Amino acid sequence: MRELAVQALSSVERGYDLLAPKFDHTPFRTPDGILRATADALRPLGLFERGLDVCCGTGAGLGTLEELCVAPVTGVDFSAGMLAQARRAHPEAECVRADVRALPFAGGFDLAVSFGALGHFLPAERPALFAGVHRALRPGGLFAFPVGAPQPVMSGSYWALLGFDLVMRARNAVWRPPFVMYYRTCGLRPVSDDLRTAGFTVSTLPLAALGHRRGSPRYGLVLARKAAAS
Repeated sequence: MRELAVQALSSVERGYDLLAPKFDHTPFRTPDGILRATADALRPLGLFERGLDVCCGTGAGLGTLEELCVAPVTGVDFSAGMLAQARRAHPEAECVRADVRALPFAGGFDLAVSFGALGHFLPAERPALFAGVHRALRPGGLFAFPVGAPQPVMSGSYWALLGFDLVMRARNAVWRPPFVMYYRTCGLRPVSDDLRTAGFTVSTLPLAALGHRRGSPRYGLVLARKAAAS
């Protein structure tokens, strides 16, 4: 409990540095099923050369990119501790420490992915993030990330996520530095609007392998495409 308290009262960067050695054994790591479903959905969309994992953490998404890309892949994160774990797990990948709101790449990637990271960005920060990803992609490049369907209001999950966000907002109102981690700030419609503003064409692909709820897929894959060169 003391360790969790220290993490919760740290900045996002420091909190993840502390959590890094144990992160892959927590519920916060993206489940393998979501990674597999994402890879299966992207594989028919073409041959990708270079891939970028935005907010790569300990590297779960790097494995997905290595399945899809013919060249060595790149992960970017601002937690040195998380990147150290990613380098151990994926020694062939390039791991770059940077703030993804100011990505240091220009036009080098065919595919960018991100898993479970959007909740770390306030809505006002998404335009800079998406503009950086757009800049990092080659013409015709693709930015893809899975999103969960909204939880039914009467479900326990809905109230658990709402409660978590309220606790985090209360914590950030009284404690500095803030720890930005919200589950309810990145709905599909506003995220899609921000992607279009950044210059992407946006569509979604159902990840049917992850099951359905009341006839609708539980997860979808957002596909944000940069315009091809004219």
